[in-house]
This record gives sequence, structure tokens and C-alpha cells, in this order.
Amino acid sequence: MQYNIEFWNAVDELVNGSEIVIDRPKGTSHPRYPDFIYRVDYGYLKDTSSTDGAGIDVWVGSGEKKADAIMCIVDLIKKDSEIKILLGCTDKEKQIVYETHNETPFMKGVLIQR
Repeated sequence: MQYNIEFWNAVDELVNGSEIVIDRPKGTSHPRYPDFIYRVDYGYLKDTSSTDGAGIDVWVGSGEKKADAIMCIVDLIKKDSEIKILLGCTDKEKQIVYETHNETPFMKGVLIQR
């Protein structure tokens, strides 16, 4: 599985070469959906781009800020898909992120651990 190692090395390089911006801290509500409260810090990698034209999304947990998983999601409302990098997430935080991306019929995701 040589390519798996190369993939994670590339993710590490991307994360290490980017500033992490937390624009939705744990405990805050979503700007358009006030009933949705972030249970893990959420943000993006500055000066990167994802399929939606914004920075690559990151969930930042309470551990060492190292990429330990990704969420691959499909959003049926926006009709797009993207990945979100998990940084330093505990098993409980990974479960929260996974549930967050699967709790509605409009978004589904799979968690791929390092």
C-alpha cells in the first residue's frame, strides 16, 4: 500500500505548509443554521482551495495537530463532494465529526483513518 503512505505524506505537507484558521470554534453556531452548534473546532487551511472555491476544510481536535483522518462527503443540497481533514482528533471527536456529516438525509460521508 505504498500509495496510502504517499497520500498521507502529501496531506502532511499540505497541512504543514498552511496556516490553520478556526472560523467556527467549538460551541458556536453555524452562520446560516443557528440551531447547528459545532461540537469540534472547524475551519480551513489558508491559501488552499477545495471544490467549493474556499479553503480546504479542517476539523481540529484536542490532540496534536497532525492529520489523522479525512471525511469524504457528498452534499446533495449543494450537489458537490469534498474532503475535510481531521487534525488531532480523539476517537470521540472523530465519532462526532462522522455523526455530523451523516445526521441528515442531505449529506453523507465516510471516515478514512490514517
